[in-house]
Amino acid sequence: MRHEQELALSVVVLRDYHARMEGGSPDPKLELLRGVPLFASLDPEALAAVAAITDERDVDAGTTLTTEGRQEGYFYAIASGSVRIDRGGRTINTLRDGDFLGEIALVDGGPRTATAVTETACRLVVLNHRQFWELLDQQPSVREAILEEVGRRLRELDADAAH
Repeated sequence: MRHEQELALSVVVLRDYHARMEGGSPDPKLELLRGVPLFASLDPEALAAVAAITDERDVDAGTTLTTEGRQEGYFYAIASGSVRIDRGGRTINTLRDGDFLGEIALVDGGPRTATAVTETACRLVVLNHRQFWELLDQQPSVREAILEEVGRRLRELDADAAH
């Protein structure tokens, strides 16, 4: 009986794997990254290239992810948990499942605009500035799509500032 249960479980695991490979079932990491405006317009192949250079990390509550003013170069997408965002010693936001932080640092490698501390245990998808730029150098189509999105968002900010 135990062997039959193990075999049945193996069949389910293989079916799910093949469904993901054929596009039938979304990969949670890809779906999380697709929710990031910077990556939303990437085609599936380009998004998979970005996902391939990410790490998944489990961190405890109370972990400082970023420190305001420091150059740390990491982007975080929150798969689960909550992260408090502080600027100038005041809490300005709380991020949860599906949210992200560090988009600016990913693009420019500059200093952090805020401090981020996990409020709960979190599962994070992490991408660093250096690996991201290596990918952009290796895959011009990804670089082009990212730069188009950055340009679009800057134009939106400019238009909002004019009103």
